[in-house]
Amino acid sequence: MTSTKARLTARITPVGQADQDEARSLAEEGRTSKAIRRLRKDSGLALHTAPAALDLLTEGTALPTTYGQALEALRRLDAPLVGEMTELLRNGDRDSAIKLLRERTDIDLAGGYHLVVKLGEEIGAH
Repeated sequence: MTSTKARLTARITPVGQADQDEARSLAEEGRTSKAIRRLRKDSGLALHTAPAALDLLTEGTALPTTYGQALEALRRLDAPLVGEMTELLRNGDRDSAIKLLRERTDIDLAGGYHLVVKLGEEIGAH
């Protein structure tokens, strides 16, 4: 069983559709380790987060393929966090928004940066 934090992170980390399809297929063949490696290859998913992503895929949950989709997922899953990040961005504190996101999830630095930048673009914060 994977942690709630790992599942949240998996649901807000973009993974290419072809990678998701291949990982799902490998998992169906019983090749779990290879499926996890496939998910980690280009996505930024951490070693402890990739199994959660694979669990979601095998349960029929699609992962985001873009940071726009990831941000929408985060809004659905943790609206208060997005509200706090929005406030920080409106106050010009992008670094604190990234830090907050990374503290509440296990998203990697690059993923956190891109997600916060996407939020900033949507709310018009520069």
